[in-house]
Amino acid sequence: MIRLRQWSSRLTLSLPRGLYARSLIIIIAPMVLLQSVIAFVFMERHWQTVTQRLSTAVTRDIAAIIEILDTYPQDEDYLNVITLAREKLALNIAILPPDPLPGPAPKPFFSILDSILSQEITNQIGKPFWIDTVGNSNLVEIRIQLEDKVLRVFAKRSQAYASNTHIFLLWMVGTSLVLLFIAILFLRNQIRPIQRLADAADDFGKGRALPADFRPRGAIEVRRAGLAFIKMRERIEKQIEQRTEMLTGVSHDLRTILTRFKLQLALQEPSKEMEALEKDIADMQSMLEGYMDFAKGEVEEETGEVDLAVMIASFEEEARIRKHRMKANIVGRKDIVVRPVAFRRLLENVISNSFRYATRTEIVARNAKGRLTLFVDDNGPGIPKDKREEVFKPFYRLDEARNLDESGTGLGLAIARDIARRHGGNITLEDSTLGGLQVIVDIPV
Repeated sequence: MIRLRQWSSRLTLSLPRGLYARSLIIIIAPMVLLQSVIAFVFMERHWQTVTQRLSTAVTRDIAAIIEILDTYPQDEDYLNVITLAREKLALNIAILPPDPLPGPAPKPFFSILDSILSQEITNQIGKPFWIDTVGNSNLVEIRIQLEDKVLRVFAKRSQAYASNTHIFLLWMVGTSLVLLFIAILFLRNQIRPIQRLADAADDFGKGRALPADFRPRGAIEVRRAGLAFIKMRERIEKQIEQRTEMLTGVSHDLRTILTRFKLQLALQEPSKEMEALEKDIADMQSMLEGYMDFAKGEVEEETGEVDLAVMIASFEEEARIRKHRMKANIVGRKDIVVRPVAFRRLLENVISNSFRYATRTEIVARNAKGRLTLFVDDNGPGIPKDKREEVFKPFYRLDEARNLDESGTGLGLAIARDIARRHGGNITLEDSTLGGLQVIVDIPV
């Protein structure tokens, strides 16, 4: 049972994963199986039967010639028998001296004629014999040991063997190839709409617009899937738009109220109570800014080409101003296709967080095979392993939290991961070789 499961697993892994290749196998496998069964049945029933009958007839003619030679004495040259065999039986015979028969001839790889003809000679004639079905492809040579002579017979291969079988095989293989070619053409046309739908879904996951010529095509089921995808995309975009408008409206209204509070506090006499209230208002202002940043991440932005080197250079300038040690290295192409504003916000949240809690930062960016992998290492305090997923939750706060942005709302890493996922990628946290935290940003570009 275990071996069967292992064999099944290996077979599953060896099969192609693509729909197009699997569909071809579904078409080709039954066709090959059917042809194999037909060819086997034809070989066993038709081909062998016809060869059996032809060999029986040739052997019967040879037996008749032997009977004439033994029953009716002829002249020494046997001209009458030779003429009769050539004109009436299409056999070329000769009477040879009673020399020993040649040694066994080499057997052909496919010896259906050799075996059937030998069996018929043994059954009908019952005398020592020697046959050669290999030497001349168009003739079969038969020698039979008689009492005082040797009978040599040359017969056409087609007299004893169903030699036109290859025509059937050629027709079978040829028509199968034509049908397979037609099936591949039709299958490609059916697979192409599915591939276009998959590309459109992938582009939607990366925040890219639908191709201008995209519309549901193909079979009814594929068209239904395409229409369902378009409607789903419209519902998601509408929901995001409504959510963004709601967050923006709420944040705007709360800003107005906070502005009133600030004016009222400005008119009061300074005191410790007023300082506490001003701090609370500042915290609320920071939280509102965080809400707005989070809402901006929901806004659809067109993708465009960005120079990664220029973008990282701006953070190197900031590091010099802060007197922070920073080193950056870019491997591969520097031009990437992302949402420019959102991607810069992602880098700003990640790198600024490193600036805030560490004294040294190293950035390595690798752009290969359509994916950008960004490693941000620092020598800061890091984040415990059991808290590394928690810090991506909005408004999650950790002691000495590294996920806190300047506003203190705990939205920094949440916004960064949200942007990465809207690009079709992700952000993960690992231990850094510098002793602190390593932030890994992986997105398709």
